[in-house]
Amino acid sequence: MLASLGTMPELARQLSGLGGCTRPVRLDGHRTEYAVDTTTGEIGRVLHALDSSTLPAGQLLVRCNNRRATRCAACAETYRRDTYHLITAGLRGGKGTPEQVATHPRVFATFTAPSFGSVHNRPSGGRNCRCGVRHEEGDAVLGTPLDPESYDYEAAVLWNAHAGALWRRFSIYLRREVAKRAGLTQRAFQHHARISFAKVAEYQKRGAVHFHAVIRLDGPAGGDSAPPAWATAELLSDAIQAAATTVRVDGPVIDERAHTFVFGRQLDVRTIRSADFDDGQELTERAVAAYIAKYATKGAEAATGTLDRPIRFLAELAQARISEHARRMIRTAWSLGARTELADLRLRAWAHMLGFRGHFSTKSRCYSTTLGALRDARAEWRRAQASPPVPQDGETTLVLAHWVFAGTGLSRAEAWLAASLEPAPGTEGEPTWTPAATS
Repeated sequence: MLASLGTMPELARQLSGLGGCTRPVRLDGHRTEYAVDTTTGEIGRVLHALDSSTLPAGQLLVRCNNRRATRCAACAETYRRDTYHLITAGLRGGKGTPEQVATHPRVFATFTAPSFGSVHNRPSGGRNCRCGVRHEEGDAVLGTPLDPESYDYEAAVLWNAHAGALWRRFSIYLRREVAKRAGLTQRAFQHHARISFAKVAEYQKRGAVHFHAVIRLDGPAGGDSAPPAWATAELLSDAIQAAATTVRVDGPVIDERAHTFVFGRQLDVRTIRSADFDDGQELTERAVAAYIAKYATKGAEAATGTLDRPIRFLAELAQARISEHARRMIRTAWSLGARTELADLRLRAWAHMLGFRGHFSTKSRCYSTTLGALRDARAEWRRAQASPPVPQDGETTLVLAHWVFAGTGLSRAEAWLAASLEPAPGTEGEPTWTPAATS
């Protein structure tokens, strides 16, 4: 039908602009750019005009920009690439970050959750699991409790819900530990050095969140200033070990049981060396950035087999194709969410995330560029490629626009045509690497 109307080439061009997004946002409306005389304020000629009704799809199609690979693989890939560049910029400079950050002490740290009960795993050294079986990689039972009835689901859900607060408290403790090792007071520390970081949250197979973080020691002005002579990767590693062991967050008291949240005993801290000093054993900047970016597009559904979207009623679980372990985690979150004293945790809204409600990737202000800045730069490049008319000397631009949400997704014909278009090539050849503490 599209071919008979003669709109297929035009529609194909519009769809190709989505970059492979399969669930675009559909908008009705218009946008007009006018040239305005800066002296008189008089509105002059039209520089550019866009009306959704004149587009081949009948509406403006905008990428969904969902970071989850299970929801939109194309948009998740863009998010992954942006995260890769953000992490890389903080390791070797670029994107507005000075190159001298590559000489600052940097470590890669993995923080895990404590134990909530024994689970099926793959011990090192070829040993069998506690159940007596040597599980193969990818076995569905990995990460599930050996005894579901004794597994502490309540503590597991509440730990996820407080993981973000625990990280914030850790960042405070870390500054204290670094200052103590440098012989400085906390107030004096800010005049000598600054700690910058970027982290990403990942779900272990058992459904508990853990964090991977790049932590850097800078001068007082961040990446723009050199760290003091006493700032070394060894000092930073020792401070991280001490802060992670000491930090704790007091949680709620439920049925006379008090909860306190700490990091697990599996803490992995490794120094990051630049490519010039890579002897084949140390971590490289590229390997760390690729590893963190990989997990920026994955949620609980990738590791635990849970849902990738919120639920409105608990009865929805009856039709959900999820693991029994994930089902019990969600039910526990839903049950705890009914308690008034836990209302601020919004556990029902985040039950599909097994209680975790924090951002999956965060960074300190001075670590590097931002995802927003990268998106803005990409949008600016696209506008430059379109080469619309520009105001002349003595003119400025007035933009009048009005857009209304009209739905999401593609029609059957659009989806068929989009599937026939050649997908944008992905980033290949990035190294893969797995830290020690990922069980």
